[in-house]
Amino acid sequence: MRWYHHLAYFFGGAFLANAVPHVVNGVSGHPFQSPFAHPPGEGLSSALVNVLWGFANLLVGYLLTAKVGRFDLRRWAHVLVAGAGALAMSVMLARAFGRFYGGL
Repeated sequence: MRWYHHLAYFFGGAFLANAVPHVVNGVSGHPFQSPFAHPPGEGLSSALVNVLWGFANLLVGYLLTAKVGRFDLRRWAHVLVAGAGALAMSVMLARAFGRFYGGL
């Protein structure tokens, strides 16, 4: 396995984790922060924008994990690298969104 496969899986996991809050809030009909809000990342975007942004993240996460190399859920190295990316993004999102929702 090449080193850049691990890098792609790490960022694939990060994109998949980033998709979760956007899709969940969008499908629930709630406005939520997105890069398209004013100011970016702090203002609220509509539910539709969040659904679209969440699915864009799902697409990128899918492409990075499924189309780079041969990602296999049965290989611990693959799952751990993608999981590390998801964990890193989740911690960053918890800290970033915690400012707005009292999570810190």
